[in-house]
Amino acid sequence: MKIVVMSDTHSYPLPRTLIDEIKKADMVIHAGDFTDVSVLDALRKDKEVRAVYGNMDGMDLRRQLPQSQVFRCADVGVGLFHGEGASAGLLERVQKRFSGEDVQVVIFGHTHEPMNDIINGVLYFNPGSPTDNYRAPYCSFGILEIAGKNIKSRIVRIS
Repeated sequence: MKIVVMSDTHSYPLPRTLIDEIKKADMVIHAGDFTDVSVLDALRKDKEVRAVYGNMDGMDLRRQLPQSQVFRCADVGVGLFHGEGASAGLLERVQKRFSGEDVQVVIFGHTHEPMNDIINGVLYFNPGSPTDNYRAPYCSFGILEIAGKNIKSRIVRIS
């Protein structure tokens, strides 16, 4: 299963590189901060989408999406949360949110800073933002490939 992971799109047009990857994916995961429901609606037209709302999302998105969720992709438990508050300490808050959950991958956003690290056997995956490099070294999104319990993850830098 190939999954395109994104966050913090902030209603900006999606880059062609990302659109091309979405076409080849089985699923899209968005970790919040759409800022406009039209982005969610467009993604849902062609793909299965898992998403949460972010701190910049209005009531139209908050009524449709949870703040966080846990679900399964193949044999892998996935936690999904945008994040909130200051960038400092965000990873610890994300870890606490999913403490005790049966997850092997935790996807989050908020900082726009890509992260692809395994900590205590759990993959913490922040795809960065494909449309805004504020506080980030570059624009990016992520790809997860899941086969059974095997997980491959990578950050795709948008040039």
